[in-house]
Amino acid sequence: MALLTDTIPLLCRSKDDVVNFLRGAGTSEALLGRIREQLALDRGAVSKYKITRDVIGQLNEQGDQGLGVRRALLRRVTEFDDFSTCWPDDQLKARGLVAQIRDVVGVKDSFTRMQQERDQEREAHVAARRATEDKLRRRGALYADLRTQISNLFGMEDTHKRGLELESLLNRIFSLDGIGIREAFTLRLEDGEAAEQIDGVVELDGQIYLVEVKWWAKPLDINPVSRHLVRVINRAGVSGLMISASGYSSPAVQECERFLVHGVMVLGELRELVLLLEREESIGSWLRQKTRMAKLERRPYAVLDVDF
Repeated sequence: MALLTDTIPLLCRSKDDVVNFLRGAGTSEALLGRIREQLALDRGAVSKYKITRDVIGQLNEQGDQGLGVRRALLRRVTEFDDFSTCWPDDQLKARGLVAQIRDVVGVKDSFTRMQQERDQEREAHVAARRATEDKLRRRGALYADLRTQISNLFGMEDTHKRGLELESLLNRIFSLDGIGIREAFTLRLEDGEAAEQIDGVVELDGQIYLVEVKWWAKPLDINPVSRHLVRVINRAGVSGLMISASGYSSPAVQECERFLVHGVMVLGELRELVLLLEREESIGSWLRQKTRMAKLERRPYAVLDVDF
């Protein structure tokens, strides 16, 4: 602002020109009125520098209210390019002062932009952290709800209803990891008779799994497992996933081991999923690990209880 006080009088030949320059930047008549009165009474008692200094001083005292006018003054000075309107002896000095003001404004604007960028970056980090925290809270609430629902299943006496509830619950568990899901469906013959009941289908990493869910009082024997193996082998490139609440018999596991020469079969237990929910871990990682062990180690039935 001190530079403005030295520069504006050089850009204007007369005192009236100074007043008009200040008014052109938006200076109110309330500030300029007293200056006009002084000029009318005694022009010799008021210099161009005094007019500029008094007005800029009052604009500074206005604080934020005078910010717009102060910025307009800076803009008018930095954009000034016709120095032929100045007195010949003032032109060189005026050019130097305008250039100096441009440099000062440029540096200040650079620091302002840097500060704004830092503020924006900090705000973006804060927003991202809050979004992550909100996502974790929502995910935690979903896990808690699923844990409650799966616990309630153990008290159900209606086994058929319990099986349906478990199928629906498993769909929700898989959906936590964004795994593609198709719920239970029935394939029918031309006469409408049911030919095949599929508990569900999930898709992970481009691999499709036919899902079969069983809640029996004893380990699954070879018959229900074999039926599911037939469903899988009749579909090219499809893998199988069985989830049992009571484990599997040795013949059933051995049948799945023999099947591995034809395709992938994964045997899981309900207690593994309960553990995943308690730890709030990824069911997608669980299925990937189980699939790797079935393919590489020929172990379709490997109960996992470790972090992934």
